Amino acid sequence: MSAMPTPIEALDYDLPADRIATEPAEPRDAARLMVVHRATGRIEHRRVRDLPELVGPSGPLRPGDLMVFNQTRVLPARIAGLRRGTGGRVGGLFLRAVDPQTWEVMLEARGSLGPGEAIDLEPGSHLELLAAQGRGNWLARLHSPHATLALLDRIGSTPLPPYIVQARKTRAQAGTAGDSVNTPATDDPRRYNTVYARDPGSVAAPTAGLHFTDDLLARLDARGLARAAVTLHVGLGTFAPVRSDTLEGHVIHAESLVAPAAAIAALRAARARGGRILAVGTTTVRALESLPASEPAGPDVPPSHDFAGDTGLFITPGFSFRFADLLMTNFHLPRSTLLALVAAMPGVGFDNLKRWYAVAVAEGYRFYSYGDAMLLA
Repeated sequence: MSAMPTPIEALDYDLPADRIATEPAEPRDAARLMVVHRATGRIEHRRVRDLPELVGPSGPLRPGDLMVFNQTRVLPARIAGLRRGTGGRVGGLFLRAVDPQTWEVMLEARGSLGPGEAIDLEPGSHLELLAAQGRGNWLARLHSPHATLALLDRIGSTPLPPYIVQARKTRAQAGTAGDSVNTPATDDPRRYNTVYARDPGSVAAPTAGLHFTDDLLARLDARGLARAAVTLHVGLGTFAPVRSDTLEGHVIHAESLVAPAAAIAALRAARARGGRILAVGTTTVRALESLPASEPAGPDVPPSHDFAGDTGLFITPGFSFRFADLLMTNFHLPRSTLLALVAAMPGVGFDNLKRWYAVAVAEGYRFYSYGDAMLLA
């Protein structure tokens, strides 16, 4: 007998508006960390900087465990332009380069946009709209002397989630800071990337990684934790809300990923020594669980090449995890695929997760991309 569909209401929870973080903690590792011991239900209230103290033979983290990070770099993907015919303003988001001359973009404008229209980005650079893709998405031909990344560096800005932008506007109008620590918005390009970001390609941050500093990573190294990195370029698919009536009716958009040979070797070595795998962030989980079923193989068989591909993996309760044993993650939006993924972790489920979220709300934790974190131990 097949399982009953999961109604979208299962992904709802109550969150006061003042719990939405509009600015990051400073320094990064000052963010709070709710440690949930899944086997017993015990909860500890810590700071991210306390992670090395949790490493020990009987601790929630143990020497020999492997931390895996998503080393994608967020692009300055927020773009703005003018309609050549009318001068009207167009706002949007660069999503991906289909090829060097073709972009997929999400655009907003007053009035309907149409194929053949030109959107001027800067003198000498414009987009020619080719075909509508639905939900405001367009394929567009790029006309510019600059390559994609160079042009985005010239014209783009940090693609903060809309709820952060709106919450900042609301709090500014109300004359309240909202958060106890406020970093100037001009610092967003730095703060909305991890310190280990390497491969440009994301339009949203792998937010659990935002809490790490170089010093914290060095302290974790000294405690005997191993490290590896994969790349999953975060697109709108990861953060798009579930709009169907049931969880099973949602289709997640594909995103590109690369697992370097060194990361695959680290996974094999961790399993060989009995170490567990701590995925830092839900995007890391999706990258790991998208690896071929044959990984990892024996520790004495070195991987011959990187694994690269696209993944539309949608992890929901009932999923059988092969890699992610532990998870560090932020507190996610209702009705999101990220919330479903966290609920799918062994020993979690929607009821437990919503109960833990209620504790976080009562304890004053800050939610969403710039908010605090939890460790599912």
